[in-house]
Amino acid sequence: MSLLKVTNLSKEYKGGTKALSNVNFSVDEGEFISIIGPSGAGKSTLLRCINRMIDATSGEIIFDGVNVMSLGKNELRKLRTKIGMIFQHYNLVFRLSVIENVLHGRLGYKNTLDGILGKHKEEEKIQAFKIIDKLGLNEQAYKRCDELSGGQKQRVGIARALIQNPRLVLCDEPIASLDPNASKIIMDHLKSINKEMGITCLLNLHQVDVAMKYSDRIIGINSGKIVYDGSAKSLTREKIHEIYGSESGELITDYEAS
Repeated sequence: MSLLKVTNLSKEYKGGTKALSNVNFSVDEGEFISIIGPSGAGKSTLLRCINRMIDATSGEIIFDGVNVMSLGKNELRKLRTKIGMIFQHYNLVFRLSVIENVLHGRLGYKNTLDGILGKHKEEEKIQAFKIIDKLGLNEQAYKRCDELSGGQKQRVGIARALIQNPRLVLCDEPIASLDPNASKIIMDHLKSINKEMGITCLLNLHQVDVAMKYSDRIIGINSGKIVYDGSAKSLTREKIHEIYGSESGELITDYEAS
């Protein structure tokens, strides 16, 4: 059975703007999938519909056998502990330390009072330090996040997602703000998490060459519709042009060089 199944998903904003139109795909446990497409294609909207950061207009999202779109507030909070989210701009509390930000990933498991007071069990702290060490941040554990580089901040974001013990991690343009070296480090960590920990990863990427290198499967979106769903090896020049349209020239050059 699929871990995630999206059926006839559509999102229309006020004024009639259609961000997604009848999107259909499924994700099996353990897959590493990249969603590619031009800016404004609907990639971020799709991820945010999956974990209900925004609500779709119509369709169905089944995650781990549960209809996500039918959940109430408390049920949704519980479900989100199984879905980690990594953001382009990190979404950290920059005045707090690395370890404090990582432990924020446990808030979905706590009652309101413990969350406000920042109460964490000893085993949660031990787990947080293990994850921080795995991501090469042990020397930064007590540093404020506003003292870190962009790549280090994104690793904190990954650690915060991992401490949730998620089944699925959604990554919204995780390397868009990073230089090539930091981007490679982040992608290597995500691939390692997928292979070694068995966590399913669904990423939005703009870099076709990166998607080709790391992904088991690629989904191409244009104007809110899926125009490609297949292996990285089967992604041709023609398909890239169909996905990106007039933007495809430079991307095809990068793709051919990869």
